[in-house]
Amino acid sequence: MTTTAPRLGTALARLLILAAALLGTLLAGAAPASAHAALTGSDPKDGAVVAAAPKEVNLTFSEQVAMSADSIRVLDPAGRRADTGEILNLCSGSIVRYGVALRAGLPDGTYTVAWQTVSADSHPISGAFTFSIGAPSTTSVALPDRAAGGGLVGTLYGIARYVSYAGFAVLVGGGAFVLACWPRGASVRPVQQTVVRGWLTLTGATLVMLLLRNPYTGSGELSDAFDLAGLKSVLETKTGAALTSRLLLLGAAALFVAVLFGAYARRTDPKEKKDLAFGLGLGGTVVAAGIAGTWALAEHASTGIQPGIAMPVDILHLLAVAAWLGGLTVLLVSLYKAPSVDRSAIERFSKVAFGSVAVLAATGLYQSWRQVGSWSALTGTRYGQLLLVKIGLMCVLIGIAWISRRWTQRLADPKPAEETEETPQAAQAEETAQVEETDRTEAEEAEEADETTGATAPAESAESASTADPERAAQLARQRAAVATARRKRERDADPERAGLRRSVLTEAAVAVVLLAVTTVLTSTEPGRTEEEAGRGGTAASGPAAVPDRPVDIRLPFDTGGVDGKGIVRLSLDPGRTGANALHLFVERPNGKPLDVPEIKVALTLEAKDVGPLPVAPDRIQTGHWSASGVQIPMPGEWRIQVTVRTSEIDQTTIEKNVKIG
Repeated sequence: MTTTAPRLGTALARLLILAAALLGTLLAGAAPASAHAALTGSDPKDGAVVAAAPKEVNLTFSEQVAMSADSIRVLDPAGRRADTGEILNLCSGSIVRYGVALRAGLPDGTYTVAWQTVSADSHPISGAFTFSIGAPSTTSVALPDRAAGGGLVGTLYGIARYVSYAGFAVLVGGGAFVLACWPRGASVRPVQQTVVRGWLTLTGATLVMLLLRNPYTGSGELSDAFDLAGLKSVLETKTGAALTSRLLLLGAAALFVAVLFGAYARRTDPKEKKDLAFGLGLGGTVVAAGIAGTWALAEHASTGIQPGIAMPVDILHLLAVAAWLGGLTVLLVSLYKAPSVDRSAIERFSKVAFGSVAVLAATGLYQSWRQVGSWSALTGTRYGQLLLVKIGLMCVLIGIAWISRRWTQRLADPKPAEETEETPQAAQAEETAQVEETDRTEAEEAEEADETTGATAPAESAESASTADPERAAQLARQRAAVATARRKRERDADPERAGLRRSVLTEAAVAVVLLAVTTVLTSTEPGRTEEEAGRGGTAASGPAAVPDRPVDIRLPFDTGGVDGKGIVRLSLDPGRTGANALHLFVERPNGKPLDVPEIKVALTLEAKDVGPLPVAPDRIQTGHWSASGVQIPMPGEWRIQVTVRTSEIDQTTIEKNVKIG
């Protein structure tokens, strides 16, 4: 049975208002500096009073961070810089520690330490504390009242993150809904518009995030979004590379959408359509997984414990969310805007949604364990509390989906034969009555027109009169449209199963909007495991910490012979034993300042066992800092580490050193 429905109107308006209100509430309550890394210690401690001026100030973090020349600043009581501006890398083993040297001859008084950096999962973090030399004093330095990633820029960046997730869900889930559930929907205009708008939304949000990235992690000033030098530095970071890759993949997604709603929609031969559907499904899955991977490679999944497992799990989680919520969005639009929706399509989507929920449950369980780690963190940290809210919303969503599934089953049940026979007769009788009413109206209006004009010629018919008068023809067309709308409304109201399905799907979509907002805030919140570790360490920690596993630390001088060709490579392999290791490379000038080089490569060789060379291509983190995770050392022995440094198009050298790895 063909079923029509009114415009989305009030229902969609309420849904959008709910989304905006909830997003604003969550963003207003989110701590802008929440991120994966946390400050776990400092030397001197916050509020400490030391007898003599220390040589340096150092900070310890729970995870790896990207430091720049201005990441740590020490200000004297008058607000002048008391540090040399030289960042010291004091990392050792599992300890992530950075410091800054202080100038000689500092007077007594209270000093302010202000720091700002970027966590390995792309979120900016910042803070400040004070210590005193000799005795506390008054200070003219005001502690910053806005954390990194806050203010207007932080709010806009958070909105862009939410919108990008929503656009991804609609784009991927909408395309999957058409291919897997409703192939005829490829030629339905509302469906086409919804998926295309999902692509436009994701593309626009990605561009906004790319422009806002520099002020978001730096000054916090909106005007810096158009700083070309800042944009260039963003493109050289892991997050900038992920956003750029997403834009490139969206170009491939545009081609997929064009073929889906073009060549695929026009195919009439079943075999050709099936072959094209297979190609679109395979290619679309690869592109969708690639886009999902741009989140996994740059955010929480890429750092912390088990990143090699966490990133594929995160991609699966995102794809399952898109298949469910994106498909739900397209189904909702189709139920309200499309002339009809095949019952078989709704049944197929019900099965897809069930599979998506199963994948979400499995991947969500792993992610919860990885990011929370304990029952106390589940209830005692902001991340854990948000996770409980998300779980509650998922339960509500599953309950509503179960109701929708019941409506789908009732919709699929065949109607009694009597009802099936009566429906066309009733519709025909109603249509006849409407046509007769229209004819009477036309005749009366035609007679009135004749009397008004004083025409003596016999009236031929209402139809000929309307043909002679364009205004009259338009009026009659509006009347026919009103009759057709009334008839469609009666057909819709006479189908309680489809009306019930529309209501349950709309409710399901409203809860999904809330769930997506909570998920967006969750991705920018410091995981419970990290927060508890930071709490146990406390910012009061000082002095050297125990090093359970010492990494391989070597210094390799190099000289390529060109301009800026001399320097030192500091290489750290952590934990420096068989299995997965984290590799960090720091390239410095002879005076210790960071040196940016176009390319650096590493190769590992175990000659005694004829293993290697094993190539390693580290990623650039910031100026003079390169890193790679998951570097596999297959067996112990004396390994030769070769580092190739290129300082220009033609100047390059390879340096090496043998190290014993247990």
